[in-house]
Amino acid sequence: MKKMEKFRKLGLSENVIDILRSMGFENPSEIQEKAIPFALEGRNILGTSMTGSGKTLAFSSAIIERIVPEKIIKALVLVPTRELAEQVSEAIKKFSKGNLKVIAVYGGVNIQNQMRQMRGTDVLVGTPGRILDHLNRQVLRLNKVEILVLDEFDRMLDMGFAHDVGKIIDSCPKERQTMLFSATNSPDIDHLVKRYMPNSVNVSVESYVDHSKLEQVYYDVPDSLKFPLLVNLLKEESSHLVMIFCSTRRNADFVVANLNNIGINAKAIHGGLDQKKRINVLNEFHENKGLNILVCTDIAARGLDIKGVTHIYNYDLPAVSKDYIHRIGRTARAGKEGKAVNILSQRDYDNFSNITKREEVDIKEVKLPFLERIELIKPKRNFGGRSSGGGDFGRRSPVRRSSGGKSPVRRSPRRNSSREDNFGRRGSRSAPRSSGRGSSGRSQGRSFGRRRNFDSIRS
Repeated sequence: MKKMEKFRKLGLSENVIDILRSMGFENPSEIQEKAIPFALEGRNILGTSMTGSGKTLAFSSAIIERIVPEKIIKALVLVPTRELAEQVSEAIKKFSKGNLKVIAVYGGVNIQNQMRQMRGTDVLVGTPGRILDHLNRQVLRLNKVEILVLDEFDRMLDMGFAHDVGKIIDSCPKERQTMLFSATNSPDIDHLVKRYMPNSVNVSVESYVDHSKLEQVYYDVPDSLKFPLLVNLLKEESSHLVMIFCSTRRNADFVVANLNNIGINAKAIHGGLDQKKRINVLNEFHENKGLNILVCTDIAARGLDIKGVTHIYNYDLPAVSKDYIHRIGRTARAGKEGKAVNILSQRDYDNFSNITKREEVDIKEVKLPFLERIELIKPKRNFGGRSSGGGDFGRRSPVRRSSGGKSPVRRSPRRNSSREDNFGRRGSRSAPRSSGRGSSGRSQGRSFGRRRNFDSIRS
């Protein structure tokens, strides 16, 4: 079969096919094959797929094929983060080859400049908070929107955007095409689909990650040895692109400052950085300009499609188990091997217990190597959030430690379980303490409790 023939069979025009060919496309991904025909028909779509599966082209196909430029907003794409807004807007610009005016709007930048840029816009890509801000100022009208896209919607719910999204949807015409894409499904998503997306079609694809090529391991360490272990692994492992996940901005800054201090080039990306710096760091990492280690929080990294990641390091274990799946889903893609390394200390036990309950998780314990002492420094700029594994800045780690045997069993701290559901309502509950599994080296019989941590949501 000739190149691009599969795209042609999906119903794309020759003009769009020529653009895709010039961008290096040859065959559609699974989500593109399943979703593009429905998108071109104007159908409402509920799509389930992971980051990096190609869904941006899937929903962009309807926008670039069906929107006629009239200098009014006819397509609105809602995304959870600034970085994703930039990424999606740039992709739509390339797919449309400049035929559509596409603008990205998000918080953290001058709103007056955004107002001027939005004039004559055909496609608006933005975060819910800033879109709602423009609506409240009455400088934005969505009454001509023909296509509404909700991308990474499960993350929007996690970030507390459900109320904002509802208001924005109500500002759009009822007669429109709506496409919702999420990495996971939930009752809250089902509720929104029933309310706002009648007669929608479900499009689901398998995980983009090849779990047969993904190695998952964990090290059980004292808090003071988290950072020395990370350094040891970065030096010993053969890696290409590395992403290190931290639960808070403060921990991300701590890791970067101390890696740089010992000559390991790394940069952070989190909500505390201004947008220009975040974009520059991402470009440097994407284009491999001497930067192969990115330290980030979940919020800042969610939705970014970064190819070629060989190692994921969880310096802090995520409080929400599905975030672990999102993290490790950034490696072992398209038949390539990948490795997920979890650096586990006492305060991670509760989260680790939740993670190991998932069927797709098979994490094996690895013994600690000998670790050299590292002098820790305090970053020049700190952000709020609880630190871990070196957060007590200036404290020295022990000179050397051998882990010839297992670490002693530590008692999990008392639980004070509270949670916030997807629509912002708060409640409390007392969950029974769960025991770790004894198979596959997952927890070696250690008792891990459960505790929800919302520091990452502020990151």
